[in-house]
Amino acid sequence: MKKGLQWSFLIFGTIIGGGYVSGREIWLFFGRNNGRAILLFSLLFAICCYTILSISYKQQTKHYKTIFNSLIGQKSSNFYDFMMIVYLLFTTMIMIAGSGATFQIYQIPNWIGIIFMALLLIWIFSHNIDQVIKVNTIIIPLLLLSLFSMILLFLNKEPNIEFATEVQANYFNAISFTAVNILPIISVLGAVGYKIRSKKEIIVASIFSTIMLGSLTWLYNYSLTLIESEIDLYEMPIYAILVRFPNWVLLLFTLIIWIAIFTTAIGSMLGLVSRMQIHTELSQYKIVILFISVIVPISFIGFQYLIELIYPIYGILNLYLLASIIIYPIRTCLKAE
Repeated sequence: MKKGLQWSFLIFGTIIGGGYVSGREIWLFFGRNNGRAILLFSLLFAICCYTILSISYKQQTKHYKTIFNSLIGQKSSNFYDFMMIVYLLFTTMIMIAGSGATFQIYQIPNWIGIIFMALLLIWIFSHNIDQVIKVNTIIIPLLLLSLFSMILLFLNKEPNIEFATEVQANYFNAISFTAVNILPIISVLGAVGYKIRSKKEIIVASIFSTIMLGSLTWLYNYSLTLIESEIDLYEMPIYAILVRFPNWVLLLFTLIIWIAIFTTAIGSMLGLVSRMQIHTELSQYKIVILFISVIVPISFIGFQYLIELIYPIYGILNLYLLASIIIYPIRTCLKAE
């Protein structure tokens, strides 16, 4: 049970980074209310988590390429291997840019936030992978509790807001949202598959992470629907909610948002490091320094711009991979017969 929760926190920490926790990614893919689309996303997410965890466990993986080979074969996996590396670079870049955006809320130059995040990533990867995983195990439960509490307090605080009516569900965006989040999950779980010890861990991780992510996404999207006229006033839509709270709450959640960004940056960098160590004898510390030196200059493009550019593209490019993950359990059962 404990190990299963650890994997679910690792999954959640990878998904819930800057784009998600800021509200920008949720609003980009779902928008006005769209509860049924979020339900579809939750179902697809559960299937993906279970399938990816099962492959990681069965193959005792140490990097994500093995998962690609199992899902889509050697030839197609080479293409997605390249896509994964580019995606993880972009994701880390977005998270570093997000660090700069959170610093700007308090009129601190964004370059300070960018450099601060880069240095912390270098520091944390000077430790071994078990310590990196433990960071998520400590941080993510606190992050989840804080986000749920903030959203529920907001909904309770605004009882007179007109009820937002349900609109026609955008199921394609739900599928795209799932597809966007496949690559980071594969990258992180592929790096720790050899540490999974039982099917029970897989079931616990899949169920718990799906319930928590699905319910949080629905509550968050509904809250944003209530204040949709204010969303475009902020680079991070969550601040359209936070301005209704006292300054100390604003400060606290700025810290929480930054931590969420940091956990996703850790997950993305972990995927990159585990893949690159196959081809080089460099330590993970030196690999991180190399990547950071490339990523940081591009991070100055801006948080919102990078999200709105990169995520929709990968939502489309990953549709074939998503279909392969959903079909994989059926294909495996047919082969067994």
